[in-house]
Amino acid sequence: MVKTFRIGGVHPAENKLSADKSIETLALPMQAVFPLSQHIGAPATAIVKKGDIVKVGTKIAEAGGFVSAPIFSSVSGKVNKVDTAVDASGYRKPAIYIDVEGDEWEESIDRTDTLVKECDLAPEMIIEKIKDAGVVGMGGACFPTHVKLTPPPGCKAECVIINGVECEPYLTADYRLMMEKADQVMVGVTILMKAAKVDKGYIGIENNKPEAIKILTQKASEYQGIEVVPLKTKYPQGGEKQLIDAILSRQVPAPPAIPINVGAVVQNVGTAYAVYEAVQKNKPLFERIVTVTGKSLTNPSNFLTRMGVPMSQLIDAAGGQPEDTGKVIGGGPMMGKSLMNTEIPITKGSSGILLMNNKEAKRLQPQPCIRCAKCVSACCMGLEPYLLATLSANEDWERVEKEGVSSCIECGSCQFTCPSHRYLLDYIRLGKTTVGGIIRARSTKK
Repeated sequence: MVKTFRIGGVHPAENKLSADKSIETLALPMQAVFPLSQHIGAPATAIVKKGDIVKVGTKIAEAGGFVSAPIFSSVSGKVNKVDTAVDASGYRKPAIYIDVEGDEWEESIDRTDTLVKECDLAPEMIIEKIKDAGVVGMGGACFPTHVKLTPPPGCKAECVIINGVECEPYLTADYRLMMEKADQVMVGVTILMKAAKVDKGYIGIENNKPEAIKILTQKASEYQGIEVVPLKTKYPQGGEKQLIDAILSRQVPAPPAIPINVGAVVQNVGTAYAVYEAVQKNKPLFERIVTVTGKSLTNPSNFLTRMGVPMSQLIDAAGGQPEDTGKVIGGGPMMGKSLMNTEIPITKGSSGILLMNNKEAKRLQPQPCIRCAKCVSACCMGLEPYLLATLSANEDWERVEKEGVSSCIECGSCQFTCPSHRYLLDYIRLGKTTVGGIIRARSTKK
């Protein structure tokens, strides 16, 4: 029987339009822009100034704390200015602007295609290299990887789980990575296992990706302790807690509990690849695979792109923005956010760009709740979305907190399934953000 998580979930149309498109390398931009907040935690601090000359792989910003990550230039050239730029959140954030001149790399980076399997470093040294390379979670959350590999006192990892699910509709970057870079991914998994001091690794892949399952299962036979686990196609199968439930049949308690509390370290397949490059190739994280897709787009594609490239360049490379574009989404349709413009730079968390046509992008007028409880059945966290949304709309924050809004993973299943087209997720996000601020303020007073 194919494994999956226990409660909730929905089945949106997959629309994997670019699944058969091989990864293409995107051309360099004229200017690259690097926001200093590309991860969960403290923003990075710029260590370059106007006029400085940098190479590909030069560190341009230091981590701003333990839960933070450094940022590296993806281009060679001259620093134009340290200013602000609008990022995917829609707000202006501190950023570094670099005018591109040539493509000169730091000499310490191994640019060969030779597969390096053996890693003789101690776990602590592996974690330090990952930290120094600025590696973060590549699935979108962008949590610094070295923090996940440094469990709090009293917690011990039992296994590493690699998320190869990519359950978000339209996105195919992780799928193409598994298809084209399977060997590097497998070595990355072994390095993560060594860093976490565990002997068991699982790679979870939905069964709508049979070719990826076949390739990685063949590769896994060459490595001790790694098992590929086919999973039922159901959204949000790629959620961290849902993945642990499906593979280990363990449930992560409500926040502040985290996966390590049940013995699991969860990393995205893209993170495993980035770890391989950081540890085995001395290559910092400055490029990633991005899916550019949409039903009206001429050529949905998967691009290997440097950080700092404007999204408009990727859209142009995929055939240009269609005339009937109603909305541009950073990410996928379920959890992605609508973008203010297409000049927003690619960052570590940019998994995809979705161009929705006018028909798809139009929001229907919300109607009164009909008490059907579909949102309750769809919620993979066992919450009551209709209630959380209503309480948030009424600003009853004490009750919102009591009803467990902090456990919401913002997957959007409730809003997707609502026949009354109510803006459930919008209000729940408001409630979760507000309650989070209240909890932080309360802990500060203590």
